[in-house]
Parts: sequence; structure tokens; C-alpha cells
Amino acid sequence: MTVAAESPSASVPAPGPAASVPAPGPAVSAPATGPAASVPDSRSASAPSLAARVRSIGGSPVRDILAVTARPEVINFAGGLPAPELFDREGVAAAFRHVLEETPAQALQYATTEGEPVLRERLAARTTARGLPTTADDLLVTTGSQQALSLLATALLDPGDTVLVEAPCYLAALQVFGLAGARIVAVPGDADGPDPEALAELVGRERPKLLYTVPTFQNPTGRTLPAERRAALASVAARHGLWIVEDDPYGELRYDGERVAWIAAHPDARDRTVLLGSFSKVMAPGIRLGWLRAPTELRRACAVAKQAADLHTPTVNQLAAARYLAASDLDAHVARVAGVYRERRDAMLAGLAETLPEGSAWTRPEGGMFLWARLPGAYDTTALLPRVVAQDVAYVPGAPFYAGEPDRSTLRLCFVTQTPQEIAEGLRRLGRGLKLTA
Repeated sequence: MTVAAESPSASVPAPGPAASVPAPGPAVSAPATGPAASVPDSRSASAPSLAARVRSIGGSPVRDILAVTARPEVINFAGGLPAPELFDREGVAAAFRHVLEETPAQALQYATTEGEPVLRERLAARTTARGLPTTADDLLVTTGSQQALSLLATALLDPGDTVLVEAPCYLAALQVFGLAGARIVAVPGDADGPDPEALAELVGRERPKLLYTVPTFQNPTGRTLPAERRAALASVAARHGLWIVEDDPYGELRYDGERVAWIAAHPDARDRTVLLGSFSKVMAPGIRLGWLRAPTELRRACAVAKQAADLHTPTVNQLAAARYLAASDLDAHVARVAGVYRERRDAMLAGLAETLPEGSAWTRPEGGMFLWARLPGAYDTTALLPRVVAQDVAYVPGAPFYAGEPDRSTLRLCFVTQTPQEIAEGLRRLGRGLKLTA
């Protein structure tokens, strides 16, 4: 759903490849030709260059933008950070105390790559309760769901393989697939997400390995794919042979409407869908706990990749999370957080019409952390960002979220980190910055 509003846009230019600084190498000695031979040559050889896959990726636009907006006086709508005052600090601290006092030898020891059995059992029970029958053996615990994406890229992608994504798409997924050397192709879509007919046409033409999607409260748009669209995507995957990677970090943060079943629960998709989950948005991102649910062969391949990456996710964090699930009511905590976030979303929606330029439009997310705005076509939110930051407020320009030609009039706003009062002030500053650029 969209609403009208106005405002120009600005942003920091997308960084190019990072300049390489030669590391010191071994000294090169001058030929022995008399007394001068005892004086070492001051020259040194350059170290070998970085891998081509790293050089081709360059910098991180979001990292660079956040560095610009890190000043405490900046009201930062650019980040994707949960509100720290809402963390259940006492419950999490109690869970860590318990495992360190009661099972210190286990908590501080190496663990299995697949993850602590007690945590996988509790995650499986939560997944099953939400409509997708799951056992502990179906799950691999990861160091955040971002690692799950990296493991899947390692297990599935060879350089030159094609990956299909949404337009726009979660930026860090684009970075993972790019680092793997994949060709990234955006699937045309609409307000409901990727178009199934366009997907089928692309699968036939491009022979991709996978489709990556965040179907619930998507980052960056906040949109949710309807049940019929999910079923259609699953059907395409079944008919044409395609992995679906369904990323669900925000799904529990619902403020309006009814829950929509996972794509992974659709009969056509059960043998070809990888479901990713995370505690980052519902417990705490610093714990760095995520998981993937995948068919046996792919899950085992990801476990091999994880052994090479970090052996296993920190044991103490896994056991503390398992203890938290046993001793605390995570669902009640999430409900409290969602109630606060709903107020903050509503505060941002209430102020956008007066903030953005006439002719703008934006999403009204039913949950999650973000909304997406499109300014009139003449605005370039990347070019406008420095002038907006000068007003001590920040957003993320939309251009880096596109695999293909970007819509430079778009921007992402995060509404969960600030209070309604701070949001109102931030929107006033944003409005001033956009007016100055008109």
C-alpha cells in the first residue's frame, strides 16, 4: 500500500574498489660488489595482490554511510538496529550465568559443527509450532543468519553461476553472492514481490541455481508476499528445478494482519527450500545466533563449509540461548517489543506526508523494521544525502539495494531504533534537508 508525500533526495556516492596498500615484503638485497654490499637495499617487493573476487566487490555502501552518520547528534534512520533499551538484559544475563555456573566445562569447550543438540531441539519445536514440521537434525546453527547465506553460497555456487534476487534486494545478500562470483539477476515484480511468470521465464533462460527472497517484512521495502504469490513461486521452483532461499529474520515482528505461512511449508517447495532464521531481531544481535533448515544433502554440505569457516558457533552463546528459551517466555518478550515498534512505525507513517515532497509514495509495512519511500523522479537520494546529514539526520539511499539498474529516487527508513518523539524530530530535520535541496 502506498501514500503520497514529497521530498528531494541526497546521498553519498557509492564507493569504488578499495585502494590497495602494498604490504611490506621481504627485503631485496643488492648484489655483493665490495664494501657497499654490507648496506641493505632500501627497496622491498610488493606483496601479491588481493583475490579478484575481493577486488571486484569494492567497499560496502552501507558501512560507509553509517560511518558518516555515527555522530551521536544524528538521528539515524539509516541503521537496521533493534532498539537496545528493549533487550531483555536480565533474562539474557541470567541465562549466561546459569550455563557458566552449572555447565562451565561444556559451555567453554568446543562443540559440534551442527550446533548444540539442546538448542536445535528447541528451535525445531518453535519451527514446528509455526506450521513447518522440523526435527533437530533438520537444522544447522550458524553464527548469525548472515553466515548461513555465506555457507549456502559456498555449497551451491561456482563462479559464473546465476542467482535470482528481488528488486530491490537485501544489500548484504548481494555482497555474499557477488563475492562468490555469481551473476546476479533481478526478477521483475510489483508491490507483492517477484512476478511468478517473470521468474519462470528467467529460470528457463538463465538456468539459475537459486532464488533469494525475504518474503516477510522485506529488507529494504517492508513488503510481505501474499500467500498466493508464495505458492506460485514454489510451483515455479518445483516445475523448473530451482533452490529457494527464504530468509526470515523479521517474521515474528508482526504488528498488523495475519501471519503468512513460509514458502518452505508449501508442498511444492519442501524439498528445495532453505529457510533461514535468526535471534538478532527478537533476542539480541550481539549473541550472533542464526540457523538454517535445509534438505539433508545441502545441509551436510553447509556443515562442511562451516567447519572450514569457524568449526562451530560459540558454545556458550548456544547454551545460553537454549537456557533462555527454557526459562523465559520469548514469545511474550517479542510481543512487548512488537507493541513498541508498532507505535514507532505509526509515528513515522504519521509524519511522512509533511516531510517528503509532493508526489512521493511509501510502503506501509505490517511488521519488521523498515519502510521504503520513492521520491519524484528528479530526486537522487544518493546525491542528496550529504545535505540531509548536515541537518543531523540520515537515511539509506535505495541505489545499493538493486542488482540491476537502480531507482535512484528511493530510500530506506528504519523506524524501530528511535522513540516517537525522536522520530518526529528526525522527520522535521529530514524535511528541512530536502527543502534545502529543492
